[in-house]
Amino acid sequence: MDRPFNLADARRFGLTRDHLMGASWQRLGGGFYARRAIADNPLVVLAAIRSRLPVAAAFSGATAAWLHGLDLSPCDPVEVTLPIGCKISSRAGIKVRRAGLPPGEVQMLRGLAATSAVRTLADLGRGLPLLEGVTVLDMALHKHLAQPADLQSWIEAHPRYPGIARLRQVAGLAEPATESVMETRLRLLLVLSGLPRPQVQVPLYDAGGRFLGRPDLYYPMQRLGLEYDGGTHRDSLVGDNRRQNRLLDAGYRLLRFTAADVLSSPDAVVALVGGLLKSGKQGLPWVSTNVAFNARG
Repeated sequence: MDRPFNLADARRFGLTRDHLMGASWQRLGGGFYARRAIADNPLVVLAAIRSRLPVAAAFSGATAAWLHGLDLSPCDPVEVTLPIGCKISSRAGIKVRRAGLPPGEVQMLRGLAATSAVRTLADLGRGLPLLEGVTVLDMALHKHLAQPADLQSWIEAHPRYPGIARLRQVAGLAEPATESVMETRLRLLLVLSGLPRPQVQVPLYDAGGRFLGRPDLYYPMQRLGLEYDGGTHRDSLVGDNRRQNRLLDAGYRLLRFTAADVLSSPDAVVALVGGLLKSGKQGLPWVSTNVAFNARG
């Protein structure tokens, strides 16, 4: 069997309760089982849980986001929205919400009922901490899972919804062009520290119109580009260095940061970027490869 099943199903295939105690099978809870080889597959877990829920229930939150294709954990816990008045209580491993779900805000994904993309993002934006909410929204908008205008329309249609002020803040900070979680973290570190909001993924050219590069973040008045160097930077070091040299030669400035900078030395990052912005000097060919190193002198 390639799907979860209960004891009645097992008996139709000639399996007894004793058989299901063997190493080939795993209990999923609620009287459901699956072959051990597939028991940890999120779709199998969700299918088993769906069999125990009312027809009007829909997966929501991070679980729905995963079903829509976002890189979130779908089962830690499984999130479900039930109609208002439904008397089913929370169960182990399941987070239950009760809210109205208009027909247009529920759709079938991989054979399971889940909240629509816009409703899912609205729920996450209202309920997650600010940084996590913006990170999820950046990810979703970059994948074109929803349009900013769609989310704005939802906000305007639900002015008194719980958490709507947080959702407005999250939506206002989101940037669809952002390409990674750490780029979001770097941008928010600067903005929430009071620095001007940088542009995102801006193509830069030399005086002759030749394309030079596209830094993750960019301050046009200071001609200052910021880049987050993730795990792939080591693999593309030669190309990155050539691109960097072309930018510097054309009068741009470039700062490069790593996860250690953003997560372990955030004050140094803010101080360095803020100092360069405040200086007002433009076009100086200066580059930093690691803010923590430069902060130490």
